[in-house]
Amino acid sequence: MPIHIPVMPTEVLEWLAPAPGKLMADGTLGGGGHTRLLAERVAPTGRVIAVDRDPAAVTAAETLLAGLPVSVAVASYVELPAVLEEAGVGLVDGILLDLGLSSDQLADDTRGFSFHSDGELDLRFDPTTGEPASRLVNRMSAETLADLIFNYGEERCSRRIARRIVEERRQAPITTARQLAEIVRRAAPANYDSHIDPATRTFQALRIAVNDELKHVRLALQRLPDCLQPGGRFAVISFHSLEDRPVKEAFKSDPRLRTLTTKPIRPTDDEIHRNPRARSAKLRIAERVA
Repeated sequence: MPIHIPVMPTEVLEWLAPAPGKLMADGTLGGGGHTRLLAERVAPTGRVIAVDRDPAAVTAAETLLAGLPVSVAVASYVELPAVLEEAGVGLVDGILLDLGLSSDQLADDTRGFSFHSDGELDLRFDPTTGEPASRLVNRMSAETLADLIFNYGEERCSRRIARRIVEERRQAPITTARQLAEIVRRAAPANYDSHIDPATRTFQALRIAVNDELKHVRLALQRLPDCLQPGGRFAVISFHSLEDRPVKEAFKSDPRLRTLTTKPIRPTDDEIHRNPRARSAKLRIAERVA
């Protein structure tokens, strides 16, 4: 049973305005929370096409969303144009991307997303493709690793952390998330930002690297506006500046789009209290112009 709580559900529904007969695309199916909300409102004559890179998420959704007008597929959101074509769907009325990590992925001890996991340090959304994070931390030079952690994690202590990782792996390979998290914590200075776990930015950097996340975001911003009906809306929820910045710039500069949110929408204090993982979320909306 999924444990993920969809972020800013009220705001997503308000801005995407799903209604009976409308066609929607959810490019980040995850635990299926947003997909279910959209499907319930476009039923019975509408449809939601939902994709995810994580095969486990798609398998679970096929059961959990049974009976709703939802079609699911294992694919990246950058592949939505092809998925929509294959599904016999033309242009859609709304597209949603929630770029955050699913709580269900964090809870899966075999994937390495949680700092407390004793499973393999993997961090891939699709475990069948690409290179797990454990290989990166065990083969990269200290300089390359530091650059990766700095550029993708915006981690000011990246060189210090990278040196400690290289020192530790000389003693034994780093294979689990728990191992890496403890190494990073030991490397962090005593005055490190106490609001987050010192391992947070390093894990973010590795996850972005193994999944090529920023490339996927850039490609989606180029491709997906062409999938929208005139007046259709494109909603993106991001969780850090490396995601939010290109979304903001694309919405502002793309002649196919008109920005509807001059500033990002943030979760309410009440939502953050109920779902602390929503605290850094930013929602931006753009509309396809004719």
